[in-house]
Amino acid sequence: MSVELTASQALGLWHQVSLQQVQEDKRDLTLRQMAILLQIYLVPPPHTVRGLAATLGVTKPVITRALDTMGEMGLVDRVRDERDRRSVIVKRTVGGALFLEKLGDLIIDQGRRLGY
Repeated sequence: MSVELTASQALGLWHQVSLQQVQEDKRDLTLRQMAILLQIYLVPPPHTVRGLAATLGVTKPVITRALDTMGEMGLVDRVRDERDRRSVIVKRTVGGALFLEKLGDLIIDQGRRLGY
């Protein structure tokens, strides 16, 4: 199934989803944090700080700061790679999976309300 949206319709959907997300969920993720979270959950693992930095085109400290915040929110977890102790593996959590499942449902619901 394919949905064709104009740029205005796509932005309207994003706007409605963003508004409802802010109203219903007290966690305030930045666009960068959301991109990292989606990368971790939608792209098969493993995920490393180094790999995420390369994918997003930012430095490792930028990823680390984002992961610190997201870890405090229970959305991701980090562990040392047992094969390479210098590397940090970023893991999914149940809390993160539930957050994104709810967000996905919200996007579907808002799309339907807007008639898409």
